Amino acid sequence: MNAAPLASARPVMTGWQRGARLAQVTGGQGPLEKVLQESRLYPVFQPIINLADGSIHAHEALIRGPQGTALHTPDALLRAAAQEHLSSEFERKCVVAALKTWGQLQAPGRLFVNASATVLTQLFALRGREAMLTLINSFGVLPRMLVLEITEHERVDDMDLLAEVVQEFHAAGVSLALDDFGDGRSSLRLWSQLKPEVVKIDKYFTKNISQHGDKLKTIQALLQIADIFGTALVAEGIETPEDLRVLRDLGITFGQGYFLGRPDPTPIRYLGNDAQRILDERQIVVFPEWSRAQSGGHLRHLSLAHPPTVTADTTNDELAAIFSAAPDLPSVAVLEGERPVAIINRVQFMNEYSKLYYREVWGRKSCTVHANPEPRLVERDHSVDELVGILTSEDQRYLADGFIVTDNGRYVGMGTGDQLVRSVTETRIEAARHANPLTFLPGNIPISQHMERLLKKDVRFVVCYADLNNFKPFNDYYGYWRGDEMIRLLARISMEQCDSQRDFLGHVGGDDFILLFQSADWRERCERLVQEFNTQALGMYDDAVRQAGGIHGDDRHGVPRFFPCTTVSIGAVAIDGSRFSRAEDVANLAALAKQGAKQAGVGVLERAA
Repeated sequence: MNAAPLASARPVMTGWQRGARLAQVTGGQGPLEKVLQESRLYPVFQPIINLADGSIHAHEALIRGPQGTALHTPDALLRAAAQEHLSSEFERKCVVAALKTWGQLQAPGRLFVNASATVLTQLFALRGREAMLTLINSFGVLPRMLVLEITEHERVDDMDLLAEVVQEFHAAGVSLALDDFGDGRSSLRLWSQLKPEVVKIDKYFTKNISQHGDKLKTIQALLQIADIFGTALVAEGIETPEDLRVLRDLGITFGQGYFLGRPDPTPIRYLGNDAQRILDERQIVVFPEWSRAQSGGHLRHLSLAHPPTVTADTTNDELAAIFSAAPDLPSVAVLEGERPVAIINRVQFMNEYSKLYYREVWGRKSCTVHANPEPRLVERDHSVDELVGILTSEDQRYLADGFIVTDNGRYVGMGTGDQLVRSVTETRIEAARHANPLTFLPGNIPISQHMERLLKKDVRFVVCYADLNNFKPFNDYYGYWRGDEMIRLLARISMEQCDSQRDFLGHVGGDDFILLFQSADWRERCERLVQEFNTQALGMYDDAVRQAGGIHGDDRHGVPRFFPCTTVSIGAVAIDGSRFSRAEDVANLAALAKQGAKQAGVGVLERAA
């Protein structure tokens, strides 16, 4: 009865696993060992493309096993090498197969060959520099056209030895690349110590980068490191035109991936038409925005107060002297060693201390009788945003007393309620410059940055400034909640009329929006935006107002007036990027065009630059 379930639970072995197990038992050859002895490994070559012009910079050699067998794929080969304890021999055979085939093909460009740090040092120890050069030359490969791509960084045990070996190869004209940067714990130190000519960014950071602002920020940081070390970057794993556009505009030197070219036994000489067309585009791509919700200010960056502290041994008379010497001190912390355990409020204490006969009875006793044993303790690495709860808490004594700031549980200072209010306000204002809190659209800083990118590339584009007409009367009549809904309506409709890859939409603030169009049909998009918004905005009024055609209210000077229903006006300016150098100048032209559109009472008004 139990035999069947037990049998079905046995793992199913692949063909090479059964062969390897049989070889271990009988002492015979394993499947991979036989492949190695018969020299049946062969390379395929994947192109590495210069993203500036689409030229073929190099090819990477990737090893395959015999076609039609269980050992054809790279993963199967690596598993078999580990199973048969042939990892080092397998790697060396891969290097030889790649060099031999490349020499026979006599293909132009450089060749990237994978080698772990372990095998690289082993080969050098066995042969030395001259013998290695002789081996490379014997295959018809010039050392200066060879790039050794170091893999498996996490297994590097002796970086100093590896650095010595790398220097020997450098002296011989062979270049060095670091593979899959970001995937191994030793990568950054290797980059710094070995100074490779090329670093290949792990495909995790490049895959779907067009949709992830955090990945884009990571690549920008790597570009800064590469500039310091004088290193060229290769973006691996490029599989879509959208990702290629982002990496192209980031300034990555080289790219590799299926969209640029698949591995093939025959090296390619020219980039495919689809990829070349994208690299030749004059437009720039709209970068994905990075959420800054968690990037508010931290207490570590704030100036904390460092008032005197007390302990359980401090008397009420001594505490009264502390408060008398510091009239502006709202409270003091009670410590046990370096750990805060309570807080004493100045006003509450002094009210008790000033009572008749208090000093005579309680003056020499411990001040802890007046302590609040549940102070608000905040670690110094807390985000300011996380402290908003203090401001909204029903227990306002935390706002009056202030809060105690700690570093790993140790007392470091005090924060006041006034300081907290000011810090939260500053954090909100700074965050709004990056992303508008109402629509979550890019704010002033990203708008300026995108505009500067357009000008830097001498791109021709159209800047449009959208603003609502008669919005204030609507907001005053229906309240801010419905006013916010109308602003969100304009944001949604504007977004629908933008090409996510070509056109940039930003929220300046209030009911003002900036659209930066690279789409040739920008006017049609703007006219659809105006028509769609004007129609849907009517639905936000009640029937009586719609029938009247507007609202009776006071203007900015308090004079009663009739205000038509809210519509949108767009001022547009066609910009030749080669004629401008400052985003501010372009923004000013757009603002003037917007004013002209509102004064003319039209939906879309184009003004000359």
